[in-house]
Amino acid sequence: MRHGFAFALATAILLVVPIEAAARPPAQQASGLPRTPDAKPNLQGIWQVLNTANELPYRPEALSKKRQNFENRATADPDSKGYLLGVPRIMYMPFPFQIFQTPDYVGMTFEYGGAYRTIYTNGTPHLKGPLNFWMGDSRGHWEGDTLVVDVVHFTDETWFDRAGNFHSEGLHLVERFTLADPDHINYEVTIEDPAVFTRPWKMSMPLYRRKERNVQLLEYDPGLLSDQDQAERERKKTN
Repeated sequence: MRHGFAFALATAILLVVPIEAAARPPAQQASGLPRTPDAKPNLQGIWQVLNTANELPYRPEALSKKRQNFENRATADPDSKGYLLGVPRIMYMPFPFQIFQTPDYVGMTFEYGGAYRTIYTNGTPHLKGPLNFWMGDSRGHWEGDTLVVDVVHFTDETWFDRAGNFHSEGLHLVERFTLADPDHINYEVTIEDPAVFTRPWKMSMPLYRRKERNVQLLEYDPGLLSDQDQAERERKKTN
């Protein structure tokens, strides 16, 4: 699966909002946190995570699939196929992403594959399921200064990491984005999937603001790299 539509949408948005302006820390109020005109913490900018996931509490019957995934990770990992990585994995890949914010939604564009997320904050409920989305269906609300995001309706074709940690279509996420200061967001996600894990578990990590002069997202196309790798393997077979 490629993501031309998602990339085109992300590109259109980037053309509308100047990247240099969105990446700069906005003006702060007396509380010390930058805020939007509707007084919400301003999460806009380009951010990046510097760490990955930890060990997971698998059900015994699911652990064998995880081990099989690990053994076949070179070709089975969605990353090696050029697929969308899904949530939460795309949040902690070693590529920057950009946040845009309006009263009705929070948008995220990712350097990885031109992926795009829309987190609706206008009170609309989840779409009626069952549905299978690569990035899930995200609905958010504010609890004080924390953006809380409920995510459902996943495909089971994405992983949590390169080691083959996986989930089912019943994955349910609750993300929390808390602006600690103008240059750091505390990101926490609670993962629940009774078909795979014995209990809910959490990951938490800081998101760091990219502050280089004129910083902007580049284009990283995993599908193109996958195609090039396949062509190289075919070339070696014929030699």
